[in-house]
Amino acid sequence: MKKLILLLLLFTTYNYSQELNCNVLVNYQNLPVNNRELLSDFKNVVMDYMNNTHFTDENWDGDKIECSLNIFFTGASSDVDYSAQIVVVSQRPIYQSTRNSPMLTINDGKWSFKYEVGQSMYANLDAFDPLTSLLDYYALIIIGFDMDTWAEFGGTPYFKKAYNIVNLASNSQNRNGWLASSSPYSRWGLVNDLLSEKYASFRSAIFDYHYGIDIFAKNKQVGQTKLVEPIDILYTIYKKEGLIKSVLVKVWFDAKYGEITDHLKDYPDKTIFTKLKKIDPSHTGRYDSAEP
Repeated sequence: MKKLILLLLLFTTYNYSQELNCNVLVNYQNLPVNNRELLSDFKNVVMDYMNNTHFTDENWDGDKIECSLNIFFTGASSDVDYSAQIVVVSQRPIYQSTRNSPMLTINDGKWSFKYEVGQSMYANLDAFDPLTSLLDYYALIIIGFDMDTWAEFGGTPYFKKAYNIVNLASNSQNRNGWLASSSPYSRWGLVNDLLSEKYASFRSAIFDYHYGIDIFAKNKQVGQTKLVEPIDILYTIYKKEGLIKSVLVKVWFDAKYGEITDHLKDYPDKTIFTKLKKIDPSHTGRYDSAEP
Protein backbone atom coordinates (compact mmCIF):
# COMPACT_ATOMS: atom_id res chain seq x y z
CA MET A 1 0.00 0.00 0.00
CA LYS A 2 2.83 2.38 0.85
CA LYS A 3 4.43 1.68 -2.52
CA LEU A 4 1.15 2.43 -4.31
CA ILE A 5 0.85 5.74 -2.48
CA LEU A 6 4.43 6.61 -3.47
CA LEU A 7 3.70 5.81 -7.12
CA LEU A 8 0.58 7.99 -7.10
CA LEU A 9 2.61 10.82 -5.58
CA LEU A 10 5.32 10.48 -8.19
CA PHE A 11 2.81 10.38 -11.03
CA THR A 12 1.36 13.71 -9.92
CA THR A 13 4.74 15.39 -9.95
CA TYR A 14 7.01 13.43 -12.26
CA ASN A 15 6.22 11.36 -15.34
CA TYR A 16 8.07 8.24 -16.33
CA SER A 17 11.08 8.78 -18.49
CA GLN A 18 10.18 8.34 -22.13
CA GLU A 19 12.89 6.73 -24.21
CA LEU A 20 16.46 7.91 -24.46
CA ASN A 21 18.65 10.95 -24.64
CA CYS A 22 21.77 9.07 -25.68
CA ASN A 23 25.17 10.57 -26.32
CA VAL A 24 27.54 8.46 -28.44
CA LEU A 25 31.33 8.66 -28.38
CA VAL A 26 33.43 6.62 -30.80
CA ASN A 27 37.15 5.83 -30.71
CA TYR A 28 38.72 4.65 -34.00
CA GLN A 29 42.39 4.77 -32.95
CA ASN A 30 42.99 1.02 -33.30
CA LEU A 31 41.78 0.96 -36.91
CA PRO A 32 43.66 1.59 -40.16
CA VAL A 33 43.13 5.02 -41.71
CA ASN A 34 41.00 3.57 -44.48
CA ASN A 35 38.53 2.06 -42.02
CA ARG A 36 38.35 5.27 -40.03
CA GLU A 37 37.27 7.06 -43.17
CA LEU A 38 34.67 4.38 -43.92
CA LEU A 39 33.22 4.91 -40.43
CA SER A 40 33.05 8.69 -40.63
CA ASP A 41 29.25 8.71 -40.27
CA PHE A 42 28.99 5.84 -37.79
CA LYS A 43 28.71 7.96 -34.64
CA ASN A 44 25.84 10.06 -35.96
CA VAL A 45 24.02 7.05 -37.39
CA VAL A 46 24.13 5.25 -34.03
CA MET A 47 23.13 8.35 -32.11
CA ASP A 48 20.16 8.96 -34.42
CA TYR A 49 19.12 5.34 -34.02
CA MET A 50 19.24 5.41 -30.22
CA ASN A 51 17.44 8.73 -29.90
CA ASN A 52 14.82 8.34 -32.63
CA THR A 53 13.81 4.68 -32.30
CA HIS A 54 10.71 3.99 -30.23
CA PHE A 55 11.79 1.05 -28.08
CA THR A 56 8.63 0.79 -25.99
CA ASP A 57 4.91 0.39 -26.60
CA GLU A 58 4.06 3.37 -24.40
CA ASN A 59 3.55 7.05 -25.20
CA TRP A 60 5.00 8.66 -22.09
CA ASP A 61 5.57 12.40 -21.81
CA GLY A 62 8.30 12.39 -19.18
CA ASP A 63 11.96 13.30 -19.45
CA LYS A 64 14.12 11.08 -21.60
CA ILE A 65 16.60 8.80 -19.87
CA GLU A 66 20.09 10.25 -19.85
CA CYS A 67 22.60 7.70 -21.12
CA SER A 68 25.72 7.28 -23.22
CA LEU A 69 27.46 4.69 -25.37
CA ASN A 70 31.25 4.79 -25.59
CA ILE A 71 32.32 2.62 -28.52
CA PHE A 72 35.96 1.61 -28.92
CA PHE A 73 36.75 -0.15 -32.19
CA THR A 74 39.22 -2.95 -31.58
CA GLY A 75 39.69 -4.34 -35.08
CA ALA A 76 38.60 -4.55 -38.71
CA SER A 77 38.95 -7.70 -40.80
CA SER A 78 37.65 -6.01 -43.97
CA ASP A 79 36.05 -2.77 -45.13
CA VAL A 80 32.76 -3.80 -43.51
CA ASP A 81 33.61 -6.27 -40.71
CA TYR A 82 34.38 -4.78 -37.29
CA SER A 83 34.92 -5.71 -33.67
CA ALA A 84 34.37 -3.28 -30.82
CA GLN A 85 34.08 -2.75 -27.10
CA ILE A 86 31.09 -0.79 -25.81
CA VAL A 87 30.67 0.95 -22.46
CA VAL A 88 27.04 1.62 -21.53
CA VAL A 89 26.28 4.31 -18.94
CA SER A 90 22.94 5.61 -17.70
CA GLN A 91 21.59 7.68 -14.85
CA ARG A 92 18.30 8.61 -13.26
CA PRO A 93 17.14 11.93 -11.79
CA ILE A 94 16.78 12.15 -8.03
CA TYR A 95 13.29 13.32 -7.09
CA GLN A 96 13.09 17.08 -6.47
CA SER A 97 16.83 17.46 -6.95
CA THR A 98 19.26 18.65 -9.60
CA ARG A 99 21.44 15.59 -8.99
CA ASN A 100 21.34 12.19 -10.69
CA SER A 101 21.71 8.63 -9.44
CA PRO A 102 24.01 6.35 -11.50
CA MET A 103 22.18 3.35 -12.93
CA LEU A 104 24.51 1.48 -15.28
CA THR A 105 28.21 1.29 -16.03
CA ILE A 106 28.60 -1.81 -18.23
CA ASN A 107 31.80 -2.67 -20.06
CA ASP A 108 31.03 -5.13 -22.88
CA GLY A 109 34.06 -6.18 -24.92
CA LYS A 110 32.47 -8.71 -27.30
CA TRP A 111 30.74 -6.98 -30.17
CA SER A 112 31.27 -7.88 -33.83
CA PHE A 113 29.16 -6.61 -36.72
CA LYS A 114 29.11 -5.37 -40.30
CA TYR A 115 28.79 -1.71 -41.23
CA GLU A 116 28.91 -0.01 -44.62
CA VAL A 117 29.08 3.68 -45.44
CA GLY A 118 25.58 5.16 -45.63
CA GLN A 119 24.00 2.06 -44.11
CA SER A 120 20.43 2.54 -42.88
CA MET A 121 19.45 1.08 -39.52
CA TYR A 122 15.96 -0.11 -38.64
CA ALA A 123 14.71 -1.63 -35.41
CA ASN A 124 13.16 -5.09 -35.59
CA LEU A 125 12.94 -6.92 -32.28
CA ASP A 126 11.76 -10.07 -34.02
CA ALA A 127 14.88 -10.55 -36.16
CA PHE A 128 18.54 -10.63 -35.14
CA ASP A 129 21.07 -8.21 -36.58
CA PRO A 130 24.56 -8.08 -35.02
CA LEU A 131 24.62 -4.28 -35.12
CA THR A 132 21.12 -3.10 -34.27
CA SER A 133 20.19 -5.98 -31.97
CA LEU A 134 22.96 -5.07 -29.55
CA LEU A 135 21.79 -1.45 -29.56
CA ASP A 136 18.21 -2.64 -29.01
CA TYR A 137 19.36 -4.90 -26.17
CA TYR A 138 21.08 -2.10 -24.29
CA ALA A 139 18.29 0.38 -24.96
CA LEU A 140 15.87 -2.07 -23.32
CA ILE A 141 18.25 -2.73 -20.43
CA ILE A 142 18.61 1.02 -19.84
CA ILE A 143 14.85 1.53 -19.91
CA GLY A 144 14.20 -1.52 -17.74
CA PHE A 145 16.65 -0.46 -15.04
CA ASP A 146 15.13 3.01 -15.01
CA MET A 147 11.59 1.64 -14.74
CA ASP A 148 12.53 -0.65 -11.84
CA THR A 149 13.27 2.47 -9.80
CA TRP A 150 9.84 4.05 -10.33
CA ALA A 151 7.67 0.95 -9.97
CA GLU A 152 8.31 -2.42 -8.35
CA PHE A 153 9.34 -4.77 -11.19
CA GLY A 154 8.49 -1.98 -13.64
CA GLY A 155 11.33 -3.05 -15.91
CA THR A 156 10.15 -6.62 -16.44
CA PRO A 157 8.47 -6.08 -19.85
CA TYR A 158 11.69 -4.58 -21.21
CA PHE A 159 13.93 -7.25 -19.70
CA LYS A 160 11.73 -9.89 -21.35
CA LYS A 161 12.22 -8.19 -24.71
CA ALA A 162 15.97 -8.09 -24.10
CA TYR A 163 15.88 -11.80 -23.23
CA ASN A 164 14.13 -12.48 -26.53
CA ILE A 165 17.00 -10.74 -28.35
CA VAL A 166 19.47 -13.02 -26.54
CA ASN A 167 17.49 -16.07 -27.67
CA LEU A 168 17.44 -14.85 -31.26
CA ALA A 169 21.18 -14.21 -31.13
CA SER A 170 21.93 -17.66 -29.73
CA ASN A 171 20.42 -19.19 -32.87
CA SER A 172 22.29 -16.91 -35.25
CA GLN A 173 25.68 -17.30 -36.94
CA ASN A 174 27.12 -14.33 -35.06
CA ARG A 175 26.81 -15.40 -31.42
CA ASN A 176 29.85 -13.54 -30.12
CA GLY A 177 28.98 -12.22 -26.65
CA TRP A 178 25.44 -13.60 -26.61
CA LEU A 179 25.86 -17.05 -25.09
CA ALA A 180 25.98 -18.12 -21.45
CA SER A 181 29.50 -17.62 -20.10
CA SER A 182 31.57 -18.08 -16.95
CA SER A 183 32.96 -14.55 -17.43
CA PRO A 184 32.05 -11.94 -14.82
CA TYR A 185 29.82 -10.21 -17.39
CA SER A 186 27.61 -11.59 -20.14
CA ARG A 187 24.45 -10.33 -21.84
CA TRP A 188 22.74 -13.65 -21.25
CA GLY A 189 23.76 -13.66 -17.59
CA LEU A 190 22.37 -10.18 -16.99
CA VAL A 191 18.86 -10.80 -18.34
CA ASN A 192 18.79 -14.30 -16.85
CA ASP A 193 19.47 -12.88 -13.39
CA LEU A 194 17.01 -10.02 -13.88
CA LEU A 195 14.19 -12.47 -14.64
CA SER A 196 15.27 -15.11 -12.11
CA GLU A 197 13.10 -15.80 -9.07
CA LYS A 198 16.32 -16.06 -7.05
CA TYR A 199 16.92 -12.31 -7.34
CA ALA A 200 13.28 -11.18 -7.28
CA SER A 201 13.53 -9.89 -3.70
CA PHE A 202 16.69 -7.99 -4.64
CA ARG A 203 14.94 -6.38 -7.63
CA SER A 204 12.01 -5.46 -5.40
CA ALA A 205 14.44 -3.78 -3.02
CA ILE A 206 15.89 -1.76 -5.90
CA PHE A 207 12.61 0.15 -5.96
CA ASP A 208 12.83 0.75 -2.18
CA TYR A 209 16.49 1.75 -2.52
CA HIS A 210 15.62 4.54 -4.92
CA TYR A 211 12.79 5.68 -2.71
CA GLY A 212 15.52 6.06 -0.10
CA ILE A 213 17.67 8.02 -2.55
CA ASP A 214 14.72 10.28 -3.39
CA ILE A 215 13.89 11.16 0.23
CA PHE A 216 17.44 11.11 1.60
CA ALA A 217 17.80 14.91 1.65
CA LYS A 218 14.56 15.31 3.60
CA ASN A 219 14.75 12.28 5.87
CA LYS A 220 18.21 10.82 6.10
CA GLN A 221 17.30 8.13 8.65
CA VAL A 222 14.51 6.65 6.54
CA GLY A 223 16.61 7.08 3.40
CA GLN A 224 19.51 5.08 4.85
CA THR A 225 17.16 2.36 6.05
CA LYS A 226 15.86 1.92 2.50
CA LEU A 227 19.37 1.92 1.03
CA VAL A 228 20.36 -0.92 3.33
CA GLU A 229 17.50 -3.23 2.22
CA PRO A 230 19.13 -4.65 -0.96
CA ILE A 231 22.43 -5.03 0.89
CA ASP A 232 20.80 -7.12 3.61
CA ILE A 233 19.00 -9.27 1.02
CA LEU A 234 22.24 -10.02 -0.81
CA TYR A 235 24.06 -10.65 2.47
CA THR A 236 21.44 -13.27 3.34
CA ILE A 237 22.15 -14.98 0.00
CA TYR A 238 25.88 -14.76 0.73
CA LYS A 239 25.49 -16.44 4.13
CA LYS A 240 23.66 -19.33 2.47
CA GLU A 241 25.78 -19.75 -0.65
CA GLY A 242 29.10 -17.97 -0.16
CA LEU A 243 30.53 -15.79 -2.92
CA ILE A 244 27.72 -14.37 -5.07
CA LYS A 245 28.39 -15.08 -8.74
CA SER A 246 25.73 -12.92 -10.36
CA VAL A 247 26.03 -10.65 -13.38
CA LEU A 248 23.13 -8.57 -12.07
CA VAL A 249 24.81 -8.02 -8.71
CA LYS A 250 28.08 -7.10 -10.43
CA VAL A 251 26.34 -4.62 -12.72
CA TRP A 252 24.43 -3.13 -9.79
CA PHE A 253 27.52 -2.51 -7.66
CA ASP A 254 29.68 -1.32 -10.57
CA ALA A 255 27.21 1.56 -10.90
CA LYS A 256 26.21 2.05 -7.26
CA TYR A 257 29.22 1.43 -5.02
CA GLY A 258 30.22 5.10 -4.88
CA GLU A 259 26.69 6.30 -4.18
CA ILE A 260 26.21 3.62 -1.52
CA THR A 261 29.46 4.55 0.20
CA ASP A 262 28.68 8.26 0.21
CA HIS A 263 25.18 7.79 1.63
CA LEU A 264 26.07 5.20 4.29
CA LYS A 265 29.42 6.45 5.56
CA ASP A 266 27.81 7.57 8.83
CA TYR A 267 25.21 4.80 9.06
CA PRO A 268 24.79 3.78 12.73
CA ASP A 269 25.33 0.04 12.11
CA LYS A 270 29.07 -0.08 11.43
CA THR A 271 28.88 -3.67 10.14
CA ILE A 272 27.30 -2.44 6.90
CA PHE A 273 30.69 -2.11 5.19
CA THR A 274 31.73 -5.55 6.38
CA LYS A 275 28.63 -6.90 4.64
CA LEU A 276 29.40 -4.89 1.50
CA LYS A 277 32.91 -6.28 1.31
CA LYS A 278 31.50 -9.81 1.47
CA ILE A 279 28.89 -9.35 -1.27
CA ASP A 280 30.91 -6.92 -3.42
CA PRO A 281 34.61 -7.72 -2.88
CA SER A 282 35.70 -5.96 -6.08
CA HIS A 283 35.11 -2.57 -4.43
CA THR A 284 36.64 -3.41 -1.06
CA GLY A 285 39.09 -0.50 -1.26
CA ARG A 286 36.28 2.04 -1.47
CA TYR A 287 34.42 0.44 1.42
CA ASP A 288 37.59 0.34 3.51
CA SER A 289 38.05 4.06 3.00
CA ALA A 290 34.56 4.74 4.40
CA GLU A 291 34.96 2.74 7.57
CA PRO A 292 35.76 4.67 10.78
